[in-house]
Amino acid sequence: MINDPFARLNLDREVLSVSQLNNRARLLLEDVFSGIWVEGEISNLARPASGHVYFTLKDSQAQVRCALFRQNAARVRQALRDGLAVKVRGKVSLFEGRGDYQLILDAVEPAGDGALRLAFEALKEKLGAEGLFSTERKIALPAHPRRIGIVTSPTGAVIRDIISVFRRRAPQVELNLIPTAVQGREATAQIVRALQRADALGFDALILARGGGSLEDLWCFNEESVARAVAACVTPIVSAVGHETDVSIADFVADVRAPTPSAAAELLAPDSSELVQRLHNMQRRLVLHMQGRLARERLRLEGVSRRLRHPGERLRQQAQRLDDLDMRLRRAFAQRLANQYERLARLDARLAAQHPGRNLALLRQRLDGLAARLPRAMQGQLRSQRQQLGALAAQLQIVSPLATLGRGYSILLDERGQAVRNAAQTQPGQRLKARLSEGELDVRVEDNHIQPATLSLLD
Repeated sequence: MINDPFARLNLDREVLSVSQLNNRARLLLEDVFSGIWVEGEISNLARPASGHVYFTLKDSQAQVRCALFRQNAARVRQALRDGLAVKVRGKVSLFEGRGDYQLILDAVEPAGDGALRLAFEALKEKLGAEGLFSTERKIALPAHPRRIGIVTSPTGAVIRDIISVFRRRAPQVELNLIPTAVQGREATAQIVRALQRADALGFDALILARGGGSLEDLWCFNEESVARAVAACVTPIVSAVGHETDVSIADFVADVRAPTPSAAAELLAPDSSELVQRLHNMQRRLVLHMQGRLARERLRLEGVSRRLRHPGERLRQQAQRLDDLDMRLRRAFAQRLANQYERLARLDARLAAQHPGRNLALLRQRLDGLAARLPRAMQGQLRSQRQQLGALAAQLQIVSPLATLGRGYSILLDERGQAVRNAAQTQPGQRLKARLSEGELDVRVEDNHIQPATLSLLD
């Protein structure tokens, strides 16, 4: 705190206007009360179109106006509403236009029951998204349970109320108490162990119960571990936590929610008088059903008796039917035999037509004809080939170099057997071979006349 806050405002004998007063008061308040935390309950919440949030923060004896501007309001995660207990952080200021004293906030957090309520909603949303509240996974309660486990405190009115209901409505049901704390730090772990133990004992159903209380008193039934322990039980569970208006996470996960522990007992305790009445009704219906059944069977027996005939008459009818079947069988057999004889005759005719001797004679006749035709065909083919060969030989003789040699020409061959076509291909003294029409000559080149010589075709 400032020892002399007015000294820095120069307020000795200066006369101030109202606006100057409010301005300096605002500066003083913001300087002295900056970054403070205040706890209270929200009322008169307003959200204008500007996006700012205005409300009154109050307790049992006083109230103060609060302003949460848009940029700070966007950072507040929980939904603000009237009646919500919160802790706010900000600075004390003054709205100079009206001279109103107010808090300018930069943070809002839940406080007390508000924090628990937000945690409740967050866990509810999480488990709901996982499907722990779905109706598909819930187990129907048994119509006539014989053994029921009760998970609750061994002291208090809850267990006495449950026992009283069963004693009045269904004294034959066996009740078993699985004791556990239902409030305090150790309650959560004890409830989880008690549920696991009760589920393993093979009861027909379980009751998870506690009397009424504040949200803090009932909080152990809103813990995630308790909710998952309830969901893991294979035994049907009725949750009866608190009064009728109290709702816990265990209520959502359980197979059935009862508004009170006594109501949970009534759900599982069939009324004895009602059962007796139902038994009488079922007995009366059974008697009527049996009487009707006997009457129908009597009528049926009378009808069968009227239709019943002497065995001798039935034997005579069966003998007549046997004779008829015998005659039909004989006619069918004779017809079948005739058909088989006819088919055999057809097959015999086809077999004779396909006899191997006949086929052999036909093939032998065909072979003789082919043998006679073969020499004539071969002679004709030889004549044709001989004529073709003579024609080809004549053509070959025309183009053959031997014919040229026969007219007095010769072919000069060098040492390699290549034909000499040009005098330039030879050298004086070179040995050549001259091939004539008949025989060969070894010659030697005396001189090669490079100049072309004109040959007379008349010589």
